[in-house]
Amino acid sequence: MSRHPDKNRVSRWLDKVLQNTPHHYRCYYPKQSGVFSSWILRFLFSGIRMDKAQQEVLRGVPEDGIIVYVNRYKSYFEYLFYHTRYAQEGLPVPEIGLDYKFFWMQPLSRIFRIILSHIRHFFQYFSLQNPYKSGYIRQELTSGKSGLLSLVEEGGFYLRFVKANPDPLHHLLVMQHSLDRPVYIVPQLMFYSKKPCRVTPGLSDLFFGSQENPGKIRRLIALLRKPESVFVEISEPVSLRAFIDDPECREMSLEKQALRLRRHLLTQINRHRQSITGPVLKSQEELKENILTNDRLRGFMQNYAGTRSIPLQKVHKEADACIDEIAARYSLNKIQIFSMAVSWLIRMMFEGVSVNTEVLNRVKGMSRRGPLVLVPCHKSHIDYLVLSYIMYHNDMPCPHIAAGKNLSFWPMGPIFRGAGAFFIRRSFKGAVLYSRVFSEYVYKLMQEGFNIEFFIEGGRSRTGKLLQPKLGLLSIMLKAFRQGACEDLIFVPVFIGYDRVPEEGAYLRELEGGQKKPESLLQILKARKVLKKRYGRIYIQFHDGISMNDLLDQQGARIGEMTSKEQNRLCRNLGYMVLNAIDRVTVITPHAIVAGAILNTRKQRFSYEQLMANIEIYMNFLTSQDLKLADTLLVDPVHTFEYVIESYGQRKFIEPVSPEAEEADSERWFMVNPGKRPALEYYKNNCVMAFIPAAFTALAILDRDAFQFSGADLHGSYAFLLEFFSNEFSSDIEKEPEYFVQKNIKAFIDEAILMPHPTLPDTYNLTSAGFRKLKLFAAFLIAYFESYMIALNFFMRYPKNFVEAKDRVRKIQSMGNRMYKKKEITRPEALSRISYKNALDFFISHGIRGSEDVGKIKFYADTIRRCLDRLQS
Repeated sequence: MSRHPDKNRVSRWLDKVLQNTPHHYRCYYPKQSGVFSSWILRFLFSGIRMDKAQQEVLRGVPEDGIIVYVNRYKSYFEYLFYHTRYAQEGLPVPEIGLDYKFFWMQPLSRIFRIILSHIRHFFQYFSLQNPYKSGYIRQELTSGKSGLLSLVEEGGFYLRFVKANPDPLHHLLVMQHSLDRPVYIVPQLMFYSKKPCRVTPGLSDLFFGSQENPGKIRRLIALLRKPESVFVEISEPVSLRAFIDDPECREMSLEKQALRLRRHLLTQINRHRQSITGPVLKSQEELKENILTNDRLRGFMQNYAGTRSIPLQKVHKEADACIDEIAARYSLNKIQIFSMAVSWLIRMMFEGVSVNTEVLNRVKGMSRRGPLVLVPCHKSHIDYLVLSYIMYHNDMPCPHIAAGKNLSFWPMGPIFRGAGAFFIRRSFKGAVLYSRVFSEYVYKLMQEGFNIEFFIEGGRSRTGKLLQPKLGLLSIMLKAFRQGACEDLIFVPVFIGYDRVPEEGAYLRELEGGQKKPESLLQILKARKVLKKRYGRIYIQFHDGISMNDLLDQQGARIGEMTSKEQNRLCRNLGYMVLNAIDRVTVITPHAIVAGAILNTRKQRFSYEQLMANIEIYMNFLTSQDLKLADTLLVDPVHTFEYVIESYGQRKFIEPVSPEAEEADSERWFMVNPGKRPALEYYKNNCVMAFIPAAFTALAILDRDAFQFSGADLHGSYAFLLEFFSNEFSSDIEKEPEYFVQKNIKAFIDEAILMPHPTLPDTYNLTSAGFRKLKLFAAFLIAYFESYMIALNFFMRYPKNFVEAKDRVRKIQSMGNRMYKKKEITRPEALSRISYKNALDFFISHGIRGSEDVGKIKFYADTIRRCLDRLQS
């Protein structure tokens, strides 16, 4: 009896020291740790990069959610980083380390309490304290603290399945089953390098750990030598409530649910990592071996050799040579060198790069579902350099780029291959084996998970607008997808534009009939003078990715069950869908607007005030259509347009002229330099697709030749123009002409061009000021009508097959030059080889082969003359 008071006294003392709770565990690392240790950790981790976009992922988690972070490998280094940096950024701090044991980093008072609590528990229950069984983990997480767990640790299987240690994921699932609040698992990844993993680890990997899971020495070296190369990514949070409610999980036991959840999280982390570093890199020899020995290609080569009576060995040799001709030699070291070179090039030639990074981040997220296929428009050789540069600096793997074989010249060919370029012949005609080997190479790239970039226009646009889609490579990719090369395929339309394009002079020479010079080392040396000029800004706009799986689901189709005709239709529709998507994200530059305003003035001479009035009309329209404008137009449009007009003056595109006697002396007057109109046409075409629906609608109204009309009256004319210029402008196949007519009528009403009739539905009156404005919109079509008139004159003059197909364009060029000299054609920009080719294709496809087709020729000739009369009167 005499000992009880002492025992109670000790118990009370223990309770007081332990703060009246038995729960003191090493898994708890408080948010407010020691001042000195916190300072050391903040200093140590200060160079590690964590972008604001990544932080927004965490801020998007619902406020009532319980957050448990998860990483792949158990790492106290990573835990301490998240603990320190998240506290600095005001984010939920992981204070509960599930299966982590902190001891020496704790304050001395906590260390003492942890030891004392464990000793007391052991003598009371003859067992060690367990934060899971005691309910401590649940209590702390539900009270508002966040946790962190790791999926992979040394001996993890043995600990869970042999020693039967608690599984943190199992514990969280049990928690979620009994809670109304959602539990969110937030995967996190720390990168020490953007280098892809290799199949065979190097010697440094064996001694210092891999790039994915480095050892202490490798981590320390990375932090000391180049801390900015270390960065953190946060993957999409996983809701345990949604996971449990999934039909595939609902009937599973908790043990199976935990195993499935672990696999799901590991897969998500692996896909996220691959979206940054790219797939595991295999040697060139291994890739070649895999391609040349797969059953599909082997069977084809045997059949190819048999039907042509060629020794199989010779076919194998030819296929091996084809791979060498095609294949990239992807090297991150070369990409890093390229990055420095492109960075220097941008500083030397341009005033910066504008990128819609918020959409790029969404695309980055989609890349975890399957390889990206980047499909940019093509205006310059700078395109593929700057696109890879942007991806590299936004922590995404640079793509394998489909490049024309003309770029494989020495020394650039080997350099381009190292940066991911694979080379493709302009034509596969007659090259049956090459075609099959190329298809297998593309299949392998997709199967391995590499991002791919190709230019759907086939080559650089010499006109400034998008060219019609070339569907060969797209068809090869869709076939590979159909054969199961990847789970999903994400097409990413990309707009790349410039205030000024460096190849401006070369394009104009080619449009006027000059031959394209082949790429060579000499051309590169001559291009040094280009570096001395400034070309304004580069604009890169990513469209949201188009998932093949989502697209097929929307159409209720299965690609494996499609007929050949249905697959061709899918390919064609996808090609135009990509072009339309590029048009939707096109940045309208001040250079393009000013060029359009200059060329669409009715007279050669114009005043500064007249030009600015035209620009204002175009700007009002663009703003009403919610189109993407260059940053400078949003900040200070007046001074921006003044700068562009001055720039065009310095380049002799326009020239100042003295005002005539009846004109006010205070006004500035200009005249277009006729020899520079094609250059202005190129820049006008940079924005022409933004105005084409309005131009078609305006011409349809003018063609009515009445001041009152109904919307229905315009549908036929609009549909005709859409078809007539189908080789010039891609149309949105998902919308009917009625949609565009109505949309532009609304815009014209807002601009006081039209007024709705007060009583008659769908009836509109043309205002007195609106007539001039309609002509300003419709004027975008004048040069195209004149080009088509020149081509039609060719058919009027020559009977069918009188001129060989290869000589047609040359004949049309000569005819166009004569018509221009005779003033039958008013616009020198109409003398365009590309427009001639498009016109030829249109007329031939509509049954005009030569002068014998009198009726059809007369119909189109009368239509073109009537439209030109409406536009030029």
